[in-house]
This record gives sequence, structure tokens and C-alpha cells, in this order.
Amino acid sequence: MVASDERLPREERRELQTKRLRETVERVRENVPFYEERLTAAGVSTDDVETLEDVTKLPFTKKADFRDTYPDGLFAVDNEDVVRIHASSGTTGKPKIVAYTADDLEVWNEVMERAMRAAGLDAGDTVQNAYGYGLFTGGLGFHAGAESLGATVIPTSSGNTQRQVELAADLESDALCCTPSYALYFAERAEQMGVDPRELPLSVVLYGAEPCTEPMREAIEERLGVTGIENYGLSELIGPGVAVECAHAQDGLHVQTDHFYPEVIDPDSGEPLPEGEEGELVLTSLTKEALPVIRYRTGDMTTLIEEPCDCGRTTIRMDGVTGRADDLLIVRGVNLYPSQLEAVILEFDAVAPQYRIDLSREDALDRLEVTVELERGFDGDEDDLRERLLEAISSTLSLTPDTLDLVAYGSIERTEVGKVKRVYDHR
Repeated sequence: MVASDERLPREERRELQTKRLRETVERVRENVPFYEERLTAAGVSTDDVETLEDVTKLPFTKKADFRDTYPDGLFAVDNEDVVRIHASSGTTGKPKIVAYTADDLEVWNEVMERAMRAAGLDAGDTVQNAYGYGLFTGGLGFHAGAESLGATVIPTSSGNTQRQVELAADLESDALCCTPSYALYFAERAEQMGVDPRELPLSVVLYGAEPCTEPMREAIEERLGVTGIENYGLSELIGPGVAVECAHAQDGLHVQTDHFYPEVIDPDSGEPLPEGEEGELVLTSLTKEALPVIRYRTGDMTTLIEEPCDCGRTTIRMDGVTGRADDLLIVRGVNLYPSQLEAVILEFDAVAPQYRIDLSREDALDRLEVTVELERGFDGDEDDLRERLLEAISSTLSLTPDTLDLVAYGSIERTEVGKVKRVYDHR
């Protein structure tokens, strides 16, 4: 079942978005000194927002703005109206603190219920939630969405994978919610336990929080015998629930455009890019009360798709995130996203979906070292495989690693909790 809001005619949707955009601009101007100053400096008032295209008149919000106004300088409501606080990981400094009113939580539940339905789930299904609970938005976001759907939730949180496998079998879980790297670790651990992961009751994996290439999705689907559904979100906007794939088409993520307005810009110039061109995703919240955000530069690289989806939803879609603008690696003058290298590596059946990138510098020259795991039981010619891998990487990326090490299956460190780390920059 597709919610009526997801089937709105495009023109009706634009009218709703424009109305909500004007209301959001007015809300931040009246209640957030930070935005009042930014809008005044830009010479923009609510009256200047007459159409959706006028969003480009508004100033950007950046990650640094959350840090500079820490902890609550971007809140648009009084503390007594805040019913929940979440935060980003804060791995590079102070965490980004985000707040919710009761109405914000209702919106979050709504978009996450839509995400569950898009994945093919319904009331009565059992959802095993292996996202971390706590300040991270993933755990409670998926949990509340599944409950809103009417599903049974198993709040396993992250880690303790042997127990996760046992519970999936014993409680006949229909869906697993987790990062893509954890989905593969889950399958690997099941095999180590003597359990065929394809024989588990799971039918769908709702993954997110990390970039996931198409070969990685194929590996998840093959190893677990499931449909892999990508979810996209970020704490600064709401958490998971900003966009989701539909199981019907698996062709781009439907942005919940009645609540979030997407743009794609050139990451260097900040200028808007036309449909189909890859750039940095910029999002504006349209209904958030506690923490409305104007033109937030996510750092995520993607493209927008306006062509209607076969599933009947009329929302704009976005491609899966290919990388982060701030994850861009410049090696010997060549731009490289880790996900690009991953896509090449995973085209080879002889290697496992586990790799590591090490960057160093010798005599002012960059060195790129890539380590790739061989598939379990590999008995082929390693030299031939290495040569073919190097050729594929060089022709696709216009960059050849200085070394390419093929190591035995299981050699690269796994993670049960949090996001997997692929890149080690020693420069």
C-alpha cells in the first residue's frame, strides 16, 4: 500500500512544498537568531520565497554551523517543547545535537512507516533491528517506524552477532535492519555457526548509514537470500526516513518530498545542477518544528531523478550515495571515492566484499595500497587475478595502486558495532 501523500500529483506537491518552505523560512527568521542574521545578510525575507525555485536565494547551512552554535543554538522552540534529543557521533569534534517536538516524532514515525511499507513489509511482520540505540538516530528511528506499521520489533541493537543469528532463526524474523557491512558480517557469522544464511526466514534487509554500491547490494542479496532495500537519512534533518527505495522497482530512493526538499549542487561553486547530474545533495526541512534546517549541505554525492517510478509514487528519487564530498581522496592529482574502488573490486567473484585502502607519502609522492580478501576457498591463480584487478582499477579510475595485496578470507578486521572503516590515510 502506498500512502496518499506519496501519490500526490506533481503540481499539487509543489504547491504544498512552497507553502511549507515559506512557513519554514518564517519560523527560523522569528525563532533562530542564527538564521535571522543569515537571512538578513542575504537580503531575503519570507516574501521573497514565491516559488520553489526561490530556495536558491536562501543561505546554506553547513556542518560547522552546528558545531559553532553547539549545543542548542539552532533550536527553534523552547526547552519545554523538546521531547527528545539525539546526536551525531561527533567523531571529528563536538557532536551535532538535534531536537524533536512531539509533532516531529509523529512525522518521523510516519516517514519510517512509509519506508517499511516501501520495503514490502506490513503489519504482523517481525522486524529485527540491529541498528544501535541511544543518541544515534538509527535504532529508535527504525524501531518506531516498525511499531507504527504494526510489526513486531526485536530490538537486538548492534553486536552479539551469534545471538542475532539465533534470534532470527528462532523468532522467524522477516526483516533485518542494519548497515550494509553488518549484513555481510551477519551472513559470515551464520556460516561460521554452521547455519546457511539463505535458509533463515529473512526476506528483506533494510540497510543504510553507509554508502552501498550495487555490487555490495548484490552480495547482501545473494549471501542472505533477501531483497536489499536502501534507506537514507541523517540526524541533522530527522534521522533515517528522508528517502527509501521501493521493493517494487529498486530504482532510486524516494525522497519524502512533502517533508524534505532536495537539491543537487556543484560542491565547489554551490550552483544548482540539472536533473541527472551528480553533485552534492542539499536538503531543506519543510515540517520540522524543533530544529528546522535551511539548505543543509549533506556532503553526500548523488543525482536526482524526476521520472515517475513504476511503483506509483510521484516523489522525486535520488540515486544511492556514491560517496561523500568530504570523503574525496586526491591521490597523485586524481579524484577517488572509496565507493568507486569498491564497485570495481566487487565485480570479481573471486574476491570477498572486504577491502582496505592505505594512503601514505614517500618523498612527497602519494602511495596507494589496496588490500583485498580472496573469496572463501579460492584456489585459482592469484597472480592472474591480481593482474586483472589492477587492469580493471586502472582503466576505470585512471589510477593504478602502487601495491595490491590479495589476502586470505577473514584477514581484514570486521566490525560488529558502528560503521565499517575502509580508508586509512597516513599522509
